[in-house]
Amino acid sequence: MLKDNAIWMGVGAEPASKPVSLLLDQANRHGLIAGASGTGKTVTLKVMAEGFSKAGVPVFMADVKGDITGMCSPGEDTEDMQKRIKKFGLEGFAYEGCPCRFWDMLGGQGIPVRITVSDMGPTLLSRLLELTEVQEGVLDIVFRIADDKNLLLIDLKDLRSMLNYVAENAKEYETTYGKVSSQSVGAILRQLISVEDQGGDVFFGEPDLDLSEWFACAPNGQGYVNVLNAAKLIQSPQIYAMFLLWMLSELFDTLPEAGDLEKPKFVFFFDEAHLLFNDMPSELLDKIVQVVKLIRSKGVGVYFITQSPSVIPDEVLAQLSNRVQHGLRAYTPAEQKAVRAAAQSFRENPAFKSEDAILELGTGEALVSFLNDDGQPEVVERAKILPPQCLMAAAPEADLKAALDAQADLMKKYGEAVDRESAFEQLTEQAKKAEREAEKAAEREARAAEKQQEQFMKGVSKFAGQILGTFGREATRQITRNLFGGRRR
Repeated sequence: MLKDNAIWMGVGAEPASKPVSLLLDQANRHGLIAGASGTGKTVTLKVMAEGFSKAGVPVFMADVKGDITGMCSPGEDTEDMQKRIKKFGLEGFAYEGCPCRFWDMLGGQGIPVRITVSDMGPTLLSRLLELTEVQEGVLDIVFRIADDKNLLLIDLKDLRSMLNYVAENAKEYETTYGKVSSQSVGAILRQLISVEDQGGDVFFGEPDLDLSEWFACAPNGQGYVNVLNAAKLIQSPQIYAMFLLWMLSELFDTLPEAGDLEKPKFVFFFDEAHLLFNDMPSELLDKIVQVVKLIRSKGVGVYFITQSPSVIPDEVLAQLSNRVQHGLRAYTPAEQKAVRAAAQSFRENPAFKSEDAILELGTGEALVSFLNDDGQPEVVERAKILPPQCLMAAAPEADLKAALDAQADLMKKYGEAVDRESAFEQLTEQAKKAEREAEKAAEREARAAEKQQEQFMKGVSKFAGQILGTFGREATRQITRNLFGGRRR
């Protein structure tokens, strides 16, 4: 709920019953929502997201389990909800949904999301394809040659054509760009098949997504909640993680500096955040750390959602100032260490021991610490999270259809894939032209050979004629002598 330029997230433990709120002017300092499965992370996410939406801040989130769609529907009045409303003293509480836009990367229900191969770039694409350092170097060369020759890399068939072209002309490019081995090209081509099988042939293409579409507000002034249908996508974790990382990098590269704002321009929720950091190369991790550090100055807040904070690198974790920690389980030494680390990240509250509280928290409870007006972490509170005004479960089909129907303008813009001339067509035409020129050259050579043969035969005939003529004259003289006798001396 939105209250006094802050998102009211919960109520502290008795007897204080202190309201726990996320200040909008501190919301771009990033945050973390963590906790074991079933402890209430999704409810916390919905309460926070609808608060931003009501404040006129557009948000983005991925729907991994299929229940985020309920944000477009008003909540359901139940006996349990009435108890919670009364318990929290939620005066004026009303069930209502948020304006939502639904997107999809794999051709499912929602506005199609596409990006070009060039947009993704060789670094992220190498990570997506799980390439070795040598193979990544080859991919860098392929992208550089494509740029130098003005060959557009839009979809995977463009990239495949470009790889084959560079391999076929490796000797020509070796002195300028470096060695390109056929083995590395073959390995990259094999990895492309795997990405295609996961939906990459649908994801890469045009019209490519303009991220400004996600900065829009509804006619009533509320920020749109942009929901990415990720229930199927999460089965392809590499594509999921690379798309969200691309999106974060693209926001950083394109947005102007904004300085201190009363509220963020945009808030990005990254669910299943551990997928981003699995086997992350150090160069890419450095890039993420840089983006997370600096993107807040462009008015963007980033919130990571995961089971345990321990899966997020310390360099990134240090940038997440607004924290909601739901319960954790500690059955192993590693899990116990994770609980201690999570507890130590909070500013201590003398009323309880955070390490013990994390293990005792029930569903809907959390340790919460947000930044105060001065940008300092508040003392951690053991709080009960408020219920969302939207539906806790997935949206009914009728509500979902209504939301999709309201997206007709965006569906018209992005609905149909466009396959314009790019590297595949250009290289195919170039190959056909070379083939035609080779055929013409072969024809010219054949005609030249025929002419040469003809001239040779004429020469032979002439020579033979001369020989026969000489022979004939000599034969005639000899016959004449024999018939008439020669002169006597």
